[in-house]
Amino acid sequence: MTNKMNTLKGTSKRKMKKTRKKQLYKSKKNKMIGGVCGGIGEYFNIDPTLIRLVWAISIFWMGFGFLAYLIALIIIPERK
Repeated sequence: MTNKMNTLKGTSKRKMKKTRKKQLYKSKKNKMIGGVCGGIGEYFNIDPTLIRLVWAISIFWMGFGFLAYLIALIIIPERK
């Protein structure tokens, strides 16, 4: 009984070590201007073109998109 419990504990520890914490980075592969939209697309596992489209619409429709992009460009780190 204790051997089974020890085996289960060891298995869960190995699985926990393999899972990586998901972090938001600027993309190097899907980079147009600063890699912000590409990084957001990679983080949420969606096409970066959709992110760019939504961002462009927010720039022209509400006007806050440009400021938000600049803030994201400064805040989101580069992938090392």
